[in-house]
Amino acid sequence: MTNEIGSDGQLLPDRFRLVPFGRFLRASSLDELPELLNVLKGDMSLVGPRPLLMDYLPLYSGRQARRHEVRPGITGWAQINGRNALSWEEKFELDVWYVDNQSLWLDIKILFKTVLQVLKRDGISHGEDATMPKFKGSNRDD
Repeated sequence: MTNEIGSDGQLLPDRFRLVPFGRFLRASSLDELPELLNVLKGDMSLVGPRPLLMDYLPLYSGRQARRHEVRPGITGWAQINGRNALSWEEKFELDVWYVDNQSLWLDIKILFKTVLQVLKRDGISHGEDATMPKFKGSNRDD
């Protein structure tokens, strides 16, 4: 990605800053491979809610924060059920569902469906964003 900024001095959205090779890496999900090192270190799991920016921590509702009750993962329930085509609220609901229903068989199902999702290249972008728009908090306080 480039570091191009707009007239307001802010970084341009990802879709404008991605170089062609970066687009390929994102479309093929190869940009996720370095996270395997985090799995080997024990900081992440193969399956669990995707880690998000630390800046988002104070923006979660109490229910959304439950996603942190399990180790973050490279792939998760939200990734096989829409990926970046989902809204933030939908992603968080799927993450909490995973926390409440996690099991070895569910993890195996998620890993299998992840392979299919990557091959289909579905849900990589959210509307006009290259990935997801910035999370600005939720109006819900559940």
